Amino acid sequence: MKRPGPVLTLLAGLLLGLFMLTLNATTGTRTASSSYQEKSPSPTPTSTTTAPRTSPSPSPSPSPSKPSEIPDGSYSGRTDDDSSSVAVSVRAGRAIAYFCDGHSKEAWLKGPVKSDGSMRLTGADGAVLNGTPQENQRIRGAVEFDGGHYAFTAQKAVKGTALYRATATVRGARIDGGWIVLADGSQVGVVDRDGTPSAAPRIDPETGAVTVDGRRLTAAPVAP
Repeated sequence: MKRPGPVLTLLAGLLLGLFMLTLNATTGTRTASSSYQEKSPSPTPTSTTTAPRTSPSPSPSPSPSKPSEIPDGSYSGRTDDDSSSVAVSVRAGRAIAYFCDGHSKEAWLKGPVKSDGSMRLTGADGAVLNGTPQENQRIRGAVEFDGGHYAFTAQKAVKGTALYRATATVRGARIDGGWIVLADGSQVGVVDRDGTPSAAPRIDPETGAVTVDGRRLTAAPVAP
């Protein structure tokens, strides 16, 4: 009798393979030959909304400094050529000025003071004074009068006033006098008698007292 060796071996292999397939189907186990790697789905990218960067508000630039305003008060000084004197009285945005050489030239001028302290004052016979404020309470400017140009610097009076005026009728003549008191105490003035100017006598700055042609007058501080 022949030995069924190869046939039995083949049948045994088929049965073992069928058993393994049945086992895999039941347990869900994958063999190496039928393995299938499922790829994990890539995560959906989350859209991130980035808030726009806002630049910090720039600091406000400092305002340019304003020119010095002219404090109310009385100012006096000499012209650059030392030929004449100028006095300016300032109050509440108005100014009045007096220019004289102490002999025969004189002019009264007036006008407004601008917000920056500058001024343009006008008077009779085309007289003009232009002035601007300076440091240390000074006025720098020039007077245009009688064909001349007179640059000047006027300093604020420490006390009292620097500008006086007196008007009266003396011996039938109309008297109009103007006086400038300078910082060193010296005085310059002109008295006009019915249109004829001449050097003015000295006044008392404390009281304004002055004698003109034998008559006692009082020169009053001038303000706009």
